[in-house]
This record gives sequence, structure tokens and C-alpha cells, in this order.
Amino acid sequence: MKNLLLSLTILGALFTGCSTDDDEGTLRPVEGELTGSITTNTTIAFGNYTLNGIVTIESGVTVTFDAGSTITANATNGVDALVVKNGGKLIMNGTAAQPIILTEASGVPGSWGGIIMYGDAPIKGSGGTTTRASEDGLNLMYGGTNATHNGGALRYVRVEYAGKKITDGTSEMNGFSFYSVGSGTILENLVSYKGADDGFEFYGGTVSARNLISYGNFDDSFDWQDGWQGQNNTNWYAYQVGTGNFGMEIEASNNNNAFWPVISNITLKRASGTITEGGSSAAEYDAIQFKKQGNGDFSNILIEGYTTSGATAVRIQDAGTNTDQVNGSKIKLTSVKINSGTSQFAGAGTLSVTFPSGQYTTSTTATGASLTAGNWATVGGVNLLQ
Repeated sequence: MKNLLLSLTILGALFTGCSTDDDEGTLRPVEGELTGSITTNTTIAFGNYTLNGIVTIESGVTVTFDAGSTITANATNGVDALVVKNGGKLIMNGTAAQPIILTEASGVPGSWGGIIMYGDAPIKGSGGTTTRASEDGLNLMYGGTNATHNGGALRYVRVEYAGKKITDGTSEMNGFSFYSVGSGTILENLVSYKGADDGFEFYGGTVSARNLISYGNFDDSFDWQDGWQGQNNTNWYAYQVGTGNFGMEIEASNNNNAFWPVISNITLKRASGTITEGGSSAAEYDAIQFKKQGNGDFSNILIEGYTTSGATAVRIQDAGTNTDQVNGSKIKLTSVKINSGTSQFAGAGTLSVTFPSGQYTTSTTATGASLTAGNWATVGGVNLLQ
């Protein structure tokens, strides 16, 4: 019945989406509902849609949304999310002026599950495992050998009020969740706005992302694990306000990998008075944390506002990460500028950290992310980049 309802809804959209307003000659948005599994290639016309439950794009299916469309979840329906299964493709080609917006009716952070994409690119989970079950409550397997997996293209897409906590107390969703997504996938000009978990999380894979904004998310702005190794990432901007943990939480599931991600042009900002999820006493207030063998190559970094007592710009959380990644020159941070007097780096507790020559450098001219404002980065009249 759900598949039939979805098909009827989309068919209505296809037949009415090209109609125009008699007075203005402008395109009228379609009204419709998305629910169940999408099993045939579909173009969803410009319009306003409700998201009812977990909507899945099945393997072998491509779903395309027109620019300017809005998809609205509703927490009263239960768990809502837009899920791209391995082998499926989601094409959202919004524009700066007409972004595609996925939101929730109440405007309460944590009300739905955001966009979740699965692929079969390589991962390296705990114990070196190459496949794992997802932590989003769906328990789908991810991981594989297809480094160039293509899950579609997301351009100028904004996800609002996501990051739902599942009732079992252990499963969580983010704004954007990428499970073993490959380098053939395009991720550009994406916004995760006021979610209750991470803004963006990568679970292994080889995908890269350009022009990201993580604004007001309760947990970490950017997070990854399972050996994520995207090589062409640039212009990541985070602003933490009200509630927020780390600007970037970096781990590799306790594997001392010979590879790492590369990210250039990073801005991490924290508003005055922002507390952590666990309250002001919880020590998750650093700009960047490395743990469980997390590593990476980062350049042109601007850090501001991480001034809570005890906070530091870069935290090395455990001895193994310090020995293998810091001392092994697998963590590199160059052209770091800190505007708020926070210390450059520190180890947890009594852990002593010293970066090898050239692996941590400062700059007075680092600019961080370079992004262009517009409708895609404006919510309620507020420019998220100000």
C-alpha cells in the first residue's frame, strides 16, 4: 500500500508540475507526500512534499528532485528519514537561489533522521573489519571494495532539525550520514542546521565534500570513523551555538591506518555561552579532537571562540593516537590561526604532545573557509555565514 501511495503521489507531481500561475506565468509548486520504498526511476517535480516515515531509494533506482523543492518531516509520524540504499542514487541539484530544503514541521532539533546514504566503498572498522551494521537504527550493512561508488549528487541542499535519537538509546541519526559512500558521489554546498546530533558524519568510504556548513548542531559539527579517506575536501564551516560538542571529532576505529583524509580551508567557531550536550562540565568543548588513531592532513584553519576553561584548539585524546599518529607524522595541521586565545594543542590528562617539525604550523593570515552567501545559507532571514 505504501508503494502504491508513493507512486500515485509522484505521478500526480509529474503531471501537474509544469503548470503555471495564470496571473504571473510562474511555476506552481506541487503538493504531495513521500512514503515507503521508491522502486522505479523517478523525477519529483518542484514542489512542497511531506515525508512520512522512512523513505528508501532502492538499489538500481535513481530519484531526482527539482531545485527549490521543500520536503517536510513531522515528528508525530514516528521516525522519518530519507535513505539511499547501496546501489541507489539521489540527485538533488539545487541552486544558490533555489536550494532544496529538508526540514521538520515543529522546528525542534532532533525531530527526524535527515539524509542517510549507503554505499560499498572501503571501510576499516574496529578490529579491521571491512563491513559493519549501521548505527542509525536501520541495522543495514555497509562497506565493500568499490572505491568509486556513486550514490548520486547533492548540490545546494539544506537539512534542518534532524539528528534524531532512536528510542533504544544507542542508535542515532545525523543531519547527513554517509555510510561507505564512494568518490563517484558529489557532495557540494550542503547545510546541516540545528540538529540534535552531528552535522555531518562519515562512516568510512572515499567520498569528498566541498562547501559544507554545520550550524547549531548539538553534538559534533563534523565527525568520522571507520577509516574515512576523502581526498578532495574543502571549505568546511562550523558555527556552534547554544549546545555543541567538538567542532571536529576525528577517529579511525582504533586502526593505525596508512591513509587519511585531506581537508583544506576550515573554519570552526563557537558562540559565547555554548555548552556541551552533557552540560558545561563535560569535556567535549575543544575545536578538534583526535582519538582512536584518528589522523588527517588539514590546512588553512581558522579557530575562534573555544574559550571554555580547559579547552584547547587541538586535543589528542589517548596515548595510542599520540604515539602512532602524532609522532608518526600522520596528523598534519598547517596554517592554523586562533583568534580567541585558546592554547594551540594539548593531550588529555597528563599526556604530553609534541608535533614533529612541520606537522603543526601557525599563521597570522589563515582565512579558513571561503563560502558565498545566498538563499542556500540563509534561514529565517539570518545569514549563517555572518
